[in-house]
Amino acid sequence: MTRHFLTGTELSAPELDALIERSAQLKAEPLSSRALAGASVALIFEKPSTRTRLSFEAGVHELGGHALVLRSDDLQLSRGESLRDTALVLSRHVAALGVRTGPDTVLRELVQYASIPVINMLSALHHPCQALADLLTIRETRGTLEGVRLAYIGDGNNVARSLALLGGLAGLDVAVASPEGRSLEADLALPHDARGSLTLYTDPLEAASGADVLYTDVWVSMGEEVDPARLRKELEPYRIDDALLDRAAPGAFALHCLPAHPGEEITAEVLYGDRQRIWDQAENRRHVQKALLELLVGANGCDTR
Repeated sequence: MTRHFLTGTELSAPELDALIERSAQLKAEPLSSRALAGASVALIFEKPSTRTRLSFEAGVHELGGHALVLRSDDLQLSRGESLRDTALVLSRHVAALGVRTGPDTVLRELVQYASIPVINMLSALHHPCQALADLLTIRETRGTLEGVRLAYIGDGNNVARSLALLGGLAGLDVAVASPEGRSLEADLALPHDARGSLTLYTDPLEAASGADVLYTDVWVSMGEEVDPARLRKELEPYRIDDALLDRAAPGAFALHCLPAHPGEEITAEVLYGDRQRIWDQAENRRHVQKALLELLVGANGCDTR
């Protein structure tokens, strides 16, 4: 049966553990797997990308495959061809499909008709590949994921949601601090086999207190239809700086999914200082996505030598 990766909750807790372990192995030996030898992977970008495109394209190459990078206007989608027809045609040519889009309905419709794995490279509601990289980075730094407290400070967006879902599955205790009206949904359900927890706050100081990891994202997300000035004013107290890190646990470090706007959601001192693991985090996208492709393509019956 074809497996897909849309929210991350398609994985069980043991599968997630194994995937993070495999990611570490692939990071240590980047050219040790030929799981995609002779295969192609289509990567559709409806939104601009730096880290997602670089990490997926380089990762597919390291696995021995070929990445077909496509923008919406490269396809007949721009002229009205249906997602159904696109999924049916792509399924005849490539081993997997990654999509960076807006509405999650695009992914769900592709999954309905594709006979190949569909991977969510980013959508309005979820960013699960980013969360995988975050988990690998935390494990590298802390030595474990179980019982680590992560405080996400800022807008309750797709990144925060994926951290809550996959972090909870991995055993993190996730705290999300957002302004009223910008929080994650209070009834967000963690996976049934989650080993961690999710707590919502409005006070960033309370969320950061005793945290092992502080995490943030841009205040105004790409393509979001809001008043940027009003949103920046609302999020002004939700900035990671040295003072907030001082409220966290000893040895706490900062993460950011990038791109960053120094002086807004994070200070330049933290972004480029020694209390962060942000650049390791950016690299780790490649390693976790290679492990994910191994898992999904292998589950779809392809050679994973």
